[in-house]
Amino acid sequence: MTRDLVFIEDLRIQTVIGIFDWEREITQTVSLDLKMAFDISRAGLSDDIADTLDYKAVSKRLIQFVEASEFQLVEALAEQCAGIVLAEFPVTWLHLKLSKPGAVRGSSAVGVIIERGSKT
Repeated sequence: MTRDLVFIEDLRIQTVIGIFDWEREITQTVSLDLKMAFDISRAGLSDDIADTLDYKAVSKRLIQFVEASEFQLVEALAEQCAGIVLAEFPVTWLHLKLSKPGAVRGSSAVGVIIERGSKT
């Protein structure tokens, strides 16, 4: 069982998100935190980017997708982001937190946390 995790923390992206009419006319910030299961032992020995999960490539792909999206719900956006990572990168499991900062007065952020895939 792989216990290694590659993570991306507080990846802030501007997008159209929300259910209210005014939200459909502006962009808002969402923040992604990802933990992705990936065996890093080979990269640890080789010191070669080809042997690891390229977190820059994951980040760029998610930025491209999220910026172009226009979801109403953070749940839908999170599900699609998870699907992209699992389908396009050598990740078997991920923990994804999608936050919408400032969405609720009095809170720093609201959002969802999902886990997809298999840890084994």
